[in-house]
Amino acid sequence: MAKKKSSQIKLVLTQLISDVLEKNNNEALNYKQVSAKLNITDNESRETILEVLKEQAHKGIFAEPEKGKFKLKDLKTFITGKVDMTADGAAFIIPDDEFEKDVFVSARKLHNALHGDKVKVYIYAKKSGRKNEGEVVEIIQRLKTDFIGVIKISERFAFVSIDDKKMLHDIFVPLTDLMGAKNGQKVQVSITDWPEGAKNPIGKIINILGTQGENNTEMNAILAQYGFPLSFPSEVEKEADAISEEITEADLKDRKDFRDTVTFTIDPADAKDFDDAISFKKLPNGNYEIGVHIADVSHYVQPKTYLDKEAYSRATSVYLVDRVIPMLPERLSNGVCSLRPDEDKLCFAAVFELDDKANIITEWFGRTAIHSNRRFSYEEAQEVLENKEGDYAEELLKLNELAYILRDQKFKNGAISFESTEVKFKLDEKGKPVGVYVKERKDAHKLIEDFMLLANKKVAEFIAKKGKGKAKYTFVYRSHDSPNLENLGNFALFAARFGYKINTKTDKDIAKSLNFLMEDVEGKKEQNVLTQLAIRSMAKAVYTTKKTSHYGLAFDHYTHFTSPIRRYPDVMVHRLLAAYLNGERSANAEEYETAASHSSAMEKRAADAERASIKYKQVEYLEENVGSLFMGIISGVTEWGMYVELIENKCEGMIRLKDITDDFYVLDEKNYCIVGQRKKKKYQLGDEVKVKVKRVDLSKRQIDFSLVQE
Repeated sequence: MAKKKSSQIKLVLTQLISDVLEKNNNEALNYKQVSAKLNITDNESRETILEVLKEQAHKGIFAEPEKGKFKLKDLKTFITGKVDMTADGAAFIIPDDEFEKDVFVSARKLHNALHGDKVKVYIYAKKSGRKNEGEVVEIIQRLKTDFIGVIKISERFAFVSIDDKKMLHDIFVPLTDLMGAKNGQKVQVSITDWPEGAKNPIGKIINILGTQGENNTEMNAILAQYGFPLSFPSEVEKEADAISEEITEADLKDRKDFRDTVTFTIDPADAKDFDDAISFKKLPNGNYEIGVHIADVSHYVQPKTYLDKEAYSRATSVYLVDRVIPMLPERLSNGVCSLRPDEDKLCFAAVFELDDKANIITEWFGRTAIHSNRRFSYEEAQEVLENKEGDYAEELLKLNELAYILRDQKFKNGAISFESTEVKFKLDEKGKPVGVYVKERKDAHKLIEDFMLLANKKVAEFIAKKGKGKAKYTFVYRSHDSPNLENLGNFALFAARFGYKINTKTDKDIAKSLNFLMEDVEGKKEQNVLTQLAIRSMAKAVYTTKKTSHYGLAFDHYTHFTSPIRRYPDVMVHRLLAAYLNGERSANAEEYETAASHSSAMEKRAADAERASIKYKQVEYLEENVGSLFMGIISGVTEWGMYVELIENKCEGMIRLKDITDDFYVLDEKNYCIVGQRKKKKYQLGDEVKVKVKRVDLSKRQIDFSLVQE
């Protein structure tokens, strides 16, 4: 070892020595004993150990209870956690231990750690009144090493300017690793090295996405940014192509045959993957047999195949503004598995006998064969419901009547109705937005939703009640915790400013008052702000093997059974249900919990990608409107600015506080507002303001407004 050691090496040695002392029950040891436990025998290295012990004792990390012997002053010298990068290049480390406080790490002490990385941090001795500060000593796991950006090429070198706002370093690319990329193109770059002391990482181009600003390039860039592959591996496509569409007698064995029962699908007009159908039959006793038939993906996608591994990895289809990136290859998602009209198809079903009051008389779960008589779009089904005539009018009207009863029961039991506005873009042939509209949810949408909810709920109940305690059956549930009362309390205070009262006494009271709020606020300018804030005050729904309830739906047990073409948890649910119906014993809980956790993470990633594509189209839509004036609603406040959602087109941008020049404004987090320090003028979440489109940045998906003060 050299005499002069870098601070990074000394930090690593401090960590190793700390581990030794901790394992030794923090008994005081001299440098020779520490060296022996680290298997260090040469004198120079032992002297370095002594040097580190003395230095860190001086800094207050180690104590020296007797001359030459050292112990840890505080056992909590190191923590592990995730890096949360700030705009100026410093970071807060969010500890894995939720009871620990965040640790601030300055930019120069991050030692190449990036946003989202899992790291080990050495915490400095805390000075009175100061926040926890530390230094990264080890990068345990990178969140990602691949990034999207624009390449700039000069004679001697190239670098990629990264789109991700949390990635503050350009990536240097040797000219030998350009892979044919041209100056100004959008590319995917992978970090290959980051030498100690170097300001920028070194990388190589792994994918050329195309010309910056082109619709296809930008949509592919969003997919790559969030880690979704742009195509299927050849072995996956090969397996999919080898699957026959022909249904054999062996396929029909042990299935209930519904091919002569009236069956139809109701989906968006542009859908190609029909994964659910409803069958309807009036029974001699006056009741109704209603089947919820779901594409039997698990019949075709077998465990441990390439198809299965790829579906598991993706875990979900991704819905961008102008395209769907399917979880399964098109041959399956739009072909073999899709419940297309006038074709025999294999399904997994939940079949119910309902009376006129939607009471469930009997239920049955198992594999079926169907033949869909009609493919309705939502608009076509809605027309039948409104005009009370047309194809299968009798069946649709009765289903709608029963759906209304099921919906009322759900809300009486404490379910919450969140009807946030869904923005859609009209795109030209090049994918450029030429208009914006808000998607309406009518009875046809809700009818399908209510029968899917019924199937999901009843499948979950069926398994949950099969075994208790240690005899319980492993299953994948969709769980939704009750809201955090502090978050909900803050929301209630805010809603009160608009005249809405939220009763937080019991879960049912909360649900009841939130439903009144959602009903009252419909169509009003503050609808989106209040709905989004209410949703944010709720817990997030996740997949888990734990038998917990779904708060938002007020169901004791709930699962996802109805969309296996686009969600991997539904495939797992089908496999488990099939196994238990066949009398097999419970599956490995740990294995399924890992898969459930992975699916939850990928679902979030897919939602983030969808939001990014919407944001890109909003920016693109406002490109032609720089300098235009709009009325908007303040939709978010932060320490650096306030977000405004335009009333006319729902596009959202930011007014930066530094651009509001009539006062010095600061954030009042508790009251969801920003306040001028001299004049005390407030800008509150939900306030209406006039703004001018100041600038748009397509590459950063950023809209900047300036405030037009009356």
